[in-house]
Formats: sequence, C-alpha cells, structure tokens
Amino acid sequence: MAIRLRRLHDQVMVITGATSGIGLTTARMAAARGARLVLAARSKDALAELADELRARGVQVETVAADVGEIDDVERIGAQAIDRFGRIDTWVNNAGISIFGRLEEIAPEDHQRLFQTNFWGTVNGSLEAVRRMKHRGGGAIINVGSEVSERSIPMQGMYASSKHAVKGFTDALRMELEKEGAPLQVTLVKPAAIDTMFAVHAKNYMEREPALPPPVYAPEVVADAILYCAENPKREAYAGGASKMIAAGSKLMPRMFDRYMNATMFKQQKSDVPTAPNRRDALYKPDPSSELRQRQGMPQNVHETSIYTKTSLRASPLMTALVGGGALFAAFTLSRRLTR
Repeated sequence: MAIRLRRLHDQVMVITGATSGIGLTTARMAAARGARLVLAARSKDALAELADELRARGVQVETVAADVGEIDDVERIGAQAIDRFGRIDTWVNNAGISIFGRLEEIAPEDHQRLFQTNFWGTVNGSLEAVRRMKHRGGGAIINVGSEVSERSIPMQGMYASSKHAVKGFTDALRMELEKEGAPLQVTLVKPAAIDTMFAVHAKNYMEREPALPPPVYAPEVVADAILYCAENPKREAYAGGASKMIAAGSKLMPRMFDRYMNATMFKQQKSDVPTAPNRRDALYKPDPSSELRQRQGMPQNVHETSIYTKTSLRASPLMTALVGGGALFAAFTLSRRLTR
C-alpha cells in the first residue's frame, strides 16, 4: 500500500539521543520547520535547557529523560508523546555510542552495554513506535545506522556489529509491516563519518584519543536526510557519498576492502593526543561537559554538504544511478591503488 507522510510542520516527531550531535541537529532543524517534538535523552538537565531554547522560538516540545536500552523508559517516551500530542508521525531512533579498541581487550560488560544502547535501544524504540503508530494513521520509523552497517572496521568492531544488527532488524521489521499492509514506512539512514561528539562520548581503550577517518561530514547532512525521509517514503538513505562508496565497494570487492581497512583504519582512528588517565566517556552515563553540542570541531576539513546524498534522495532514478556509478568507480579506483 502507498504510505503518505505528513509535512514536517504538521508532524509530531520523537527523537532519541536528542541532546547531542545528529539528534540535536535534527531536533533544531525540525523545530525550525514547525514540527512538534518529543525529545528523549539520558540527561534531564540538558533536555530542560534544550526545551527552553526551542520553546523560546515558539516550538511545542515534550521531553523525556530515558535510557533507550530500558524497555520501561522507552514505553514512557511513547506514552508521554500520546498524552501530550495525541499521535506520533515520525519516530527517529538515533541514540548510540561507540568503543575504540581491539575486541579482545574490551571488557565484556562494555561490549554488552554498547549493544544495549545501539541495538536494543533501536529495537525498543521501533517496537514502541509500531505499537503507538500503526493504528493511529501510521507514519515513519527512521533508524540511524552507519556506513559500517554493511562493512565492519577494526578498532570499532562491536560498534560495527551493533550497526549490522540494526540493519538486519530494520529490514526484517520493514518486511513484516509491508506483509500486513501496515501504514508505516521503515527507513535506515547510514551516515559516513560525522563531526559530532561521537569520538568524545566513546569509551577509549587506545593509548591515543580517538579520531574519525576522512572524509568527515557535517551533522546537518544527516539531519537533512532524516527530515527528508520523514516526509518522503524511502527504504534507505546514505548520508555522505563516502558511505555509499564503502558499502558498494565492500560488496563488489570485499577482500580488497579488507586490505584497505588494514592499511588505513588502525592509524586513522588514532589522533596525536595521548589519552588522559582520567578520561570521561558517555557509555554508562551522560557527560554533562559535552551535552548540547552538535559538533566536536574536527581538525580536518568537514564537508558541509553531500552531492550524492542530495541527488540520491531528490533526483530521478537515472541521475541517482549515474551518481551511484561514480561511487562505484571511486571504490574501483581505490582498490586498484591497493593492488599496486
């Protein structure tokens, strides 16, 4: 069945992980376009400050202090959204965290905590969204995956595993809803490396501070893709052309991309700054010093836009295929360099 989505100015939108990075950027951009917002994050204080900021601009906002890894917390998000606004039109599962280090060196409880947030948080949010939305007119469920949803990388192995799991769950949920004719669009957004607080929030087992490999994109690239998919039914969206290139190249030349990862990722994910012995992270609880920041401020050039993302979302199928072909050519060229 054809799914019709409301315009943003007529939507009630739930966003998890709303006080930092992609979630914060999406919340502010959605507010600017008139959406009514239900914002969830672990920090009650940061949520209150963000709500005050948006309400001063005339935005209707509900906040819920919640850990998405806890089912009861996620049920409160859905309940408060319905109590305040009567419906939910888009639910964005964005909350996530990473760990930098070799898999065998990371404590099992840290592995489990990461999965609790990234995978089970997405599962909890998606199923709550289905329960609250399916019989109230439908809408969009947008899960934020990653460029590593289809290509694992070293030094963030469990993060990549969680995003593989998010993709598998999202695809299965989409098919089940399509089979029953439910009026729900399920979308997976796959960002490339993004200039957010991602590396700062991550737990770090390395001797140097984490870094993101180039190219790095602005969080607005992802937020724009999320908001486009909130209004226009899409199966998936790549936020940043590098994400498409990595996915396409890995499918066509998996062994070559293993070599590429081994040649680059061990170095590119380490900065020149030694890790402080008292370093804080946000794996188990929020870090107040890094809340309400959209960007970390990467030392390398940050791409403010993505031609591929804009084209693939908005252009004709022919133009999208041409741009996608460019991504495949870039992947092929990279593989050729690695064989020399």
